[in-house]
Amino acid sequence: MTKPQLLIDTDPGVDDALAILMAHAHADVHGLTIAAGNVGLGHTVRNARTLVDLVGMPTPVFAGCPTPLVRLPEEDAVHVHGTDGLGDVGFPEPKTSVSNEHAVQAILRLAHERSDLTLVALGPLTNLALAVRLDPSLPQRVKRLVIMGGAVTGLGNTGKIPAEFNIGFDPEAAHVVFEAFPTFDLVDWEIVLRHAFDDIEFDGWLAAGDQRARFFEQVFRTARAFNLKRGRRGVIAADALAMAVAIDPTIVTRCEERHVAVEMDGRLTRGATVVDWSHRFGRPANARIAMEVDQARFGAMVRRALGA
Repeated sequence: MTKPQLLIDTDPGVDDALAILMAHAHADVHGLTIAAGNVGLGHTVRNARTLVDLVGMPTPVFAGCPTPLVRLPEEDAVHVHGTDGLGDVGFPEPKTSVSNEHAVQAILRLAHERSDLTLVALGPLTNLALAVRLDPSLPQRVKRLVIMGGAVTGLGNTGKIPAEFNIGFDPEAAHVVFEAFPTFDLVDWEIVLRHAFDDIEFDGWLAAGDQRARFFEQVFRTARAFNLKRGRRGVIAADALAMAVAIDPTIVTRCEERHVAVEMDGRLTRGATVVDWSHRFGRPANARIAMEVDQARFGAMVRRALGA
């Protein structure tokens, strides 16, 4: 089977790290375009370079937007991912260099050069929103867009209770992308919670894995402790689940096609994803919302990425 051809827009990030390891284990990765999100842009770019060193592949890293489109972010995810975004382990300066080409320009160039790209958006959608504003033909140039973001029934994970972090970090960017792309795959926070891995089983994978597993075990400690404190069960692998859907869409066993919009103004709901479950907007569905996936196949993909 032909490998998927991926371009990954991301803000690494512990869970981004696992997704990036998965991508390199299962697909051809044509670049990592980086935005601020989980932590600031300086850290997210460095983390992407560290991950490219780890996988030993010549994947280019493109630095992108340091802030959201309109408003400064109300929160980051330092408390989950550590100050540096990779659990404050203290990795040495990476050898991989960052490209001189801006992430937005790289997205547009690669979409023009290839007709088979799956664009995987694992962080705030700032880079992608600017790209589609510069070239409105972008949605027709990519094969698929897979977004990790949103909370389709309002079970968010931010200070704005219905909002999920990636969408809540830059709601205006998410609005631009959701309006521009006629169809995209949405892997939201709620399906992520339903598909967490058993702690003991996951620890077995880490013990059986190679240097990638040892790396992930180190960086995951901070996020794992945070989730335990919040009473979240199991190993939550948000970006990894979106990456699994990007690599193999047949892993989705149930989905719903609905129109999804982004709330930008609400005092309590800014950044929420509003799903037209009852077809009341009168607008065509733009999102294929993953509702369930084959958990065994998802686990097998993660195990391979960890060398287990």
